[in-house]
Amino acid sequence: MPVTLDELLNEMPPDRLARIEALAQEMRAELTLREMRRLRKISQASLAKKLKIGQEGVSRIERRQDMNISTLVNYIEGLGGKLSFVVDMPGQQPFVMAGLGSRTGKKKSKKNAGPGAKSKAESGSAV
Repeated sequence: MPVTLDELLNEMPPDRLARIEALAQEMRAELTLREMRRLRKISQASLAKKLKIGQEGVSRIERRQDMNISTLVNYIEGLGGKLSFVVDMPGQQPFVMAGLGSRTGKKKSKKNAGPGAKSKAESGSAV
């Protein structure tokens, strides 16, 4: 006689159920761009319109293994999300990297560019 999934799960020890749930959560946390788009119920054509590219461009982005950060930012924002980068260094708490993942970030002015940066006047450029 066949056994239902509920019956099988009810017979499992709690520690095994916890490991299964942890693995399931980990798997849900790892999504491809295509899977993210489908979860948002957005077609390639409608995303392409938001990104002002052709549908084939969205398809190419979804197949890429390596891309510019700006491309990824635009894609995620086109889905209605926000991209942030978490840096995990040995012996330190993870932190969110500033200055990446936002199209609204402002460029640094020359005077804030750091040591060694020259203004237009210092470099001899016309003001």
